[in-house]
Amino acid sequence: MLKTELIELLRNRENSGIEFKRDDVHPDSLAKEVSALLNLEGGHILLGVEDDGTVTGLTRALKEAEEWVMSVCRNNIQPAIIPYWETLIWENDKVVGAITLPADSPDKPYKAKRGTAWVTFVRVGSTSREASREEEARLYQASHLMRYDVKPVVRTGLEQLDLHRIENYFRDVMRQNVPPSGNKEGWTEILLNTDILTEISRKTMATVGGLLLFGEDPHRYLPQAGITATAYPGREKDYATVDEEILRGPLVSIFSRRGKTLERGVIDRAVDFVARNMGTTAWLEGARRHRKKAYPLEAVREAIVNAVAHRDYTITVTDIEISLYSDRLEVISPGRLPNGVTIQKMKQGYRAARNELLKEILRDYGYVEHRGMGVRNRIVQPMREHNGTEPDLIEEESRFTVRLWKERRET
Repeated sequence: MLKTELIELLRNRENSGIEFKRDDVHPDSLAKEVSALLNLEGGHILLGVEDDGTVTGLTRALKEAEEWVMSVCRNNIQPAIIPYWETLIWENDKVVGAITLPADSPDKPYKAKRGTAWVTFVRVGSTSREASREEEARLYQASHLMRYDVKPVVRTGLEQLDLHRIENYFRDVMRQNVPPSGNKEGWTEILLNTDILTEISRKTMATVGGLLLFGEDPHRYLPQAGITATAYPGREKDYATVDEEILRGPLVSIFSRRGKTLERGVIDRAVDFVARNMGTTAWLEGARRHRKKAYPLEAVREAIVNAVAHRDYTITVTDIEISLYSDRLEVISPGRLPNGVTIQKMKQGYRAARNELLKEILRDYGYVEHRGMGVRNRIVQPMREHNGTEPDLIEEESRFTVRLWKERRET
């Protein structure tokens, strides 16, 4: 931005694309203006400028001001953004900070943090206000992001997918006739029709769900794709660990027609990690000592599958976390529960999915329970039968935790 452009912006005052702000405002206030402009057609926020256009200048050091802006845009905007930032010298060595927001932001609606809530704001003239239900729906439609798992992943295509694993799915799991491996045109048509690939502006790209399920290296393009698994010796996190593994790769395994696992995907590798680290519990019946695994694998598997299928993949650079302690197992999924789901509804078998493509394909494999009763039938009931404990289902601001107890606790 040239100084002449800045002069023109100041002269025209605040409007649908220009906002003046001091740089000592609350982060939520700046986030509100950033999100509202992004949800319209972008624009500029000029920091160090009063509402009447008077330049008072930045009160923060230049480096501190930049870091503050970037922190707000990363932590108080969802999905996070990296805006264009520059500073311009005004009269008497006063400095104006300019935040430039693009007009074609693809991930609308952008939400701003307000206290503990995430709110959609829209720009109306020179003011920003909370979006109505209809306005928010239009933003979703305008961005073509009604479902995140069918969103295209840039710089990907058929070449970034594991065709051997895809053939296994269609041929051996779904029992469909498939084209030869070298028939690129035939496979592209099948994958476009099943949302594993998508076409945008005549470019064929892998979808988020397609890459997560069948990608050669999903983590390269989706840094949130993976599971971090750690076993600790005690009841708290510690630098000393019993075992740890970062699980990367496609979610699903390769199976024979008879159901034998030929190559393990991330889900089954995560279950294997828990199985080898969970240990056993022992008890006496008369003079005989009995042992069994600390947790039923059915419950472990369901907790992991739910985390993979229903996590919020818009939260980037954050893995699903599996933590084994001496007294419990925790599976932590980034993001709150989707689509109006509550913990009570989950226990009753309420069926709603954030990632429909993931859920449907995982159901084809048998990972997901068909009737929506997975939590009740595969976690709650098996834990009661196994050791008489109730699993903890905990929803927090930015994550959901399933906690399984190794033994009954004293009340």
